[in-house]
Amino acid sequence: MIKKLPTNASVLARTTDLLEQSKTNKDRQFVTALGRGLAVLAAFENDEALSHQQLSQMSGLPKATVTRLIYTLTTLGFLRTTPHGQYQLGSSAVRLSASAWSRHDMVAIAEPLLRQFAIDHEVSVNLAIEVEGEMRYLACHRSPARLSVNLQVGSAVPIEKTAIGRAFYATSTPNRQNAIKTGLQEQLSLEEYKQVQNMLTDATRFYETNGYTLSDGEFSPDILAVAVGVFDITTGHYGYSLNASVPRANWEADKYAEMIVPKLQELAERIGAS
Repeated sequence: MIKKLPTNASVLARTTDLLEQSKTNKDRQFVTALGRGLAVLAAFENDEALSHQQLSQMSGLPKATVTRLIYTLTTLGFLRTTPHGQYQLGSSAVRLSASAWSRHDMVAIAEPLLRQFAIDHEVSVNLAIEVEGEMRYLACHRSPARLSVNLQVGSAVPIEKTAIGRAFYATSTPNRQNAIKTGLQEQLSLEEYKQVQNMLTDATRFYETNGYTLSDGEFSPDILAVAVGVFDITTGHYGYSLNASVPRANWEADKYAEMIVPKLQELAERIGAS
């Protein structure tokens, strides 16, 4: 008989406990190799990056087994190697959870607010989080006006060229900003990275002065967007960002920001305080 741990137990604790129980019960239906791989992934529940030794200690698995699991998970894109030789969840793990993100508590609370905001102000409004140096969309509601780029839940956009990415970077902690820059540095040439670094620095200064970020045709020539960070009171830090976009032909940047930014800031406060 399988004994279940309390519901507040960590994913790793439940996974390793069930692994042990299946071994004790000689459960032939239980795929031990799969369970071990999931135990390695579960170790990242509270840690962004872990070493090989930490993964072995936390999962209770032999180092040789962890080596094979890491190789397999990395090959499949569920893990990635950091510049410091540690491991992080990879893009496959993130994309697989895109539908789960749409049911995330924060998203569930935000959805009706975003929908009403888009209707009331005739803008497209989106909520996003940073994943591996890109902004991943968690909730999207479109304006009645047609935009040249239509994004949906799970879509990814660059941090440096978008208002929503710049706002996230500007409101992030210094450690997270450094992690974002390190990831971008790995992907770009030296010259491209210098340009991106300047963009993010300028965006941060702009945010500190004005309380929002702007993308005026830089991501898409036809789109004007502003964005703000979303302070999550449950975690005590900025964990998301929120944008509102319109066709550039309909607005001048200053007038659009003057009209929509205070309302977008109010919306961000409502979502973060929920």
